[in-house]
Amino acid sequence: MSFPYLAESAARNSGLTGLEILLLLLVLFLGFMIWALTRHVTCRFSGEPEEKITDQLQAIAGTTHSELIEGNQVELLQDEEFFDALCSLIENAAHTVHIETFLWKDGRVSDRVIEALEATLKRNVRVRILIDARGSKKLSAQNRKRLREAGAELKSFHRMKLRNLGRFNIRDHRKIIVVDGSSALIGGHCIHDGWTKKGEEGNPKARGYRDISGLITGPVVARIQSAFFENWQEVTGEVFTDDTTFPKLEPAGGIPAHLAYISADGCPSSVQTLHYLSIGFAKKTIRIQSPYFLPDSMGIEALAKAVERGVDVRIMTPAVKASDTPYVQRAGQVLYGDLLRAGVRIFEYQPTLLHQKVITIDGKWCGFGSSNFDDRSFAINDEATLGISDPETTAILDETFEKDASDCEELTLETWKERTWAEQLFHRAHYLFREQL
Repeated sequence: MSFPYLAESAARNSGLTGLEILLLLLVLFLGFMIWALTRHVTCRFSGEPEEKITDQLQAIAGTTHSELIEGNQVELLQDEEFFDALCSLIENAAHTVHIETFLWKDGRVSDRVIEALEATLKRNVRVRILIDARGSKKLSAQNRKRLREAGAELKSFHRMKLRNLGRFNIRDHRKIIVVDGSSALIGGHCIHDGWTKKGEEGNPKARGYRDISGLITGPVVARIQSAFFENWQEVTGEVFTDDTTFPKLEPAGGIPAHLAYISADGCPSSVQTLHYLSIGFAKKTIRIQSPYFLPDSMGIEALAKAVERGVDVRIMTPAVKASDTPYVQRAGQVLYGDLLRAGVRIFEYQPTLLHQKVITIDGKWCGFGSSNFDDRSFAINDEATLGISDPETTAILDETFEKDASDCEELTLETWKERTWAEQLFHRAHYLFREQL
């Protein structure tokens, strides 16, 4: 039976013309294709590894489409410290500055970064900037012109164009800065006044956002440069061929590290696999801080199984009142009952937006970067998470969790059950759109 015959038959039965039926079928087909490009692929693995996570670093790196790289140094940067480090790197650049960020908005921070870039561009340093078209829509035309006139190459990722129709929903959520191919910043910070102590002008919140990024030196910086290059090449087609972008890097410390950033076609993303695998290896403790916490059924199962084998599992996420997107918190609360019943402890940070994306395992291993613990980060966005095996850095992150916990309210199953039926219905309505939040 031919397609035209089906359209003609449907038209007779519906009162629509054959052309209208064909257009409707075309729209449905295009909708299916867009869904197929962005559908959620679940990370599954059987069993629970008996080995410690620190004994299987190479396997974890390989499983996440990467490799374990020795000889790195990591310095954690909290809150406004990030912008001092960023401007210092820019001001001392000799060859290249590469910036990739989801959110860049006019304000004090933007002016400070642009001024540093303008001074560096006068020294003939090459500056490439990749911003997400949707996330950075509030970077003004005036400041875009200012950057370009100074000599920066400024590009937007997945602009609203017909050729991006099937991929427009895939956002570049990475926050990466690489200077001279030898030093890198990676984490959760964006170029926005919300990340300063004063906060964004006009924002009633008294405190700036809480966040953590890392200043990285050593051979793993080449991988971070590759992550920047991946999206830069997608937008521009340019290939890096000189040794100023990929120089030979000598060891800078004793930390083994690997970067998860690949989203292989038809496979779970490497950031999702990294998070779920690391949970599976946990023997004593799991600490997760994420501004948007919306795990799928496999994530909930992995956390519940960890509790069953005696792991102390604690999650921290912003309170609804502190979030910049409260509907995500409401959607996430649908899942809290299963987690609380399993024995997972959940803390809601009260003062402001908790934006760091951190996971620590057994006080020995940690991962941090741009990836939230939700479907959008795991299955749709382009993200990057750095995994490192270093007790000292992990201890700082665990101590930070404990310090932040003093500004939290811990949820209990009893308080969760006290929600009214209207609240429950409201939260479930938000949860229906969890992959797009």
